[in-house]
Amino acid sequence: MQFGSDNQAGASKQVLETLERANTGFTHGYGDDQWCAKAKEALTQVFGCELEVFFVATGTAANSLALSCLVKPWETFICHHQAHVLLDESTAPEFFSGGARPVPISHRAGKLEPRHLEQFFQAVSPEVPHNPGAAALSITQANEAGLIYTAAEIKALCTLAHANKLHIHMDGARFANAVAALGCAPADITWKAGVDVLSLGATKCGALAAEAVIFFNRGLAADFIHRRKRSGHLISKGRLFGAQFVGWLEDNHWLKLAKHANRQAQQLAETLAAYSSIQQVWPCQANEIFLIMPAQLAEKLSAAGAEFYQWPVNALPAGTALSNSNVFVRLVTSFASSDEHISEFCEIIRTY
Repeated sequence: MQFGSDNQAGASKQVLETLERANTGFTHGYGDDQWCAKAKEALTQVFGCELEVFFVATGTAANSLALSCLVKPWETFICHHQAHVLLDESTAPEFFSGGARPVPISHRAGKLEPRHLEQFFQAVSPEVPHNPGAAALSITQANEAGLIYTAAEIKALCTLAHANKLHIHMDGARFANAVAALGCAPADITWKAGVDVLSLGATKCGALAAEAVIFFNRGLAADFIHRRKRSGHLISKGRLFGAQFVGWLEDNHWLKLAKHANRQAQQLAETLAAYSSIQQVWPCQANEIFLIMPAQLAEKLSAAGAEFYQWPVNALPAGTALSNSNVFVRLVTSFASSDEHISEFCEIIRTY
């Protein structure tokens, strides 16, 4: 009954086997090896375009270093009010950019919409040099409410952002889940829609620790090698990253893992929908489920060994109230979630 986070699962067998193969013999260091070269070639094939790619160990590094290439220290970047880069990276984006500030604009909506950008552009009136100007938009796919942006939605946001001279960063910690749910080509929701740089996460979907910063706008990557080195994310045995991505991408393994996680979430959400005391806050579109449930039920589940997180009340949509007897929780499925996990969890709810 482990629904705390998809980063609590280990690595898939295929990724581990590829790592074991990469562990034999000798290679050049610092990413100048055959495994990183194979990973870059695989990513080029996946996205169907020429790109620049850099491997790092964590999503925090991927997001923060990517954003540091898009904004100057005296600028801002706009994002969703629950964006990871705003709330869950400590102040790493500000640190690595030298001071650029995140500005939330979604006003408790589930997803960013063009109207949020329009309202922001209408309201902001920078008085240089006293007021900072926005230089980038950061989108999360799938996002912090478990929702997915369609290709048309991303294109609309990117078109408006580009028209106002903003670059677009995508936090893709759960990008695989979004691609699997949409059934689209990865290119359709990235560079073809206008995304300049993607932080592609494999860690939450079957890797041990592997993130890739992918520049579709290759000119923006000019300084990244220095930023990565200064941050301590240029590791000497770079094949550890390259091999994970090779194993992850081979034979669409990444999408198979994501599809399983998504299916398990859908199955769990459909079962929970039968209980009138449980309210689903947003539709289950990927592998996250957000619920309002009785506090006593949450306590009973936790006492039985179920793992999930109580979620901040300020993440609730505008107009959604939470009574004193209820709690707001998040459940996350992974490639390792099983039917047994779901059955056991739902049996406890049934007996309650």
